[in-house]
Amino acid sequence: MEITAVQGDITEQQVDAVVNAANRAMRGGGGVDGAIHRAGGPAVLEDCRRRFPHGLATGDAGWTTAGEMPARWVIHVVGPNRNAGETDRSLLTSCYARALEVADELGARTVAFPLVSAGVYGWPKDDAIACALEVFRAAETQVEEARLVAFDAATYERIAAQL
Repeated sequence: MEITAVQGDITEQQVDAVVNAANRAMRGGGGVDGAIHRAGGPAVLEDCRRRFPHGLATGDAGWTTAGEMPARWVIHVVGPNRNAGETDRSLLTSCYARALEVADELGARTVAFPLVSAGVYGWPKDDAIACALEVFRAAETQVEEARLVAFDAATYERIAAQL
């Protein structure tokens, strides 16, 4: 699998699937989650309500339509909220591993990932990058490209340095 990094808006990526850093309720939120729900339109929320009536557990993943975004699917993952005391690193690596498993189930070959939990959930960015790269490098998957999307230049530089 090729691992790439880009600076830009995850909602505009020309990929099969984009990964959403969602919350347990699966009803939209801030950060990447809010951006994906805004860009995808009401179809994303409608699919979340239908497919995940009771939300999703931390560390797990599931998919919905991508609505109006260029991608075909959104793979939603619920990362650990470090600011709320969730410090188990295996929950974060599980997000990346489960996202790849869901991508394989869907037949997605190109997947754009944010840095899960590294925003308002307070996970240290460099460790969030390391988690993603560990999982990607060890994964047995049909995904051909895992793209880490950084919204800002400083984060992109940090990803590029670890790549």
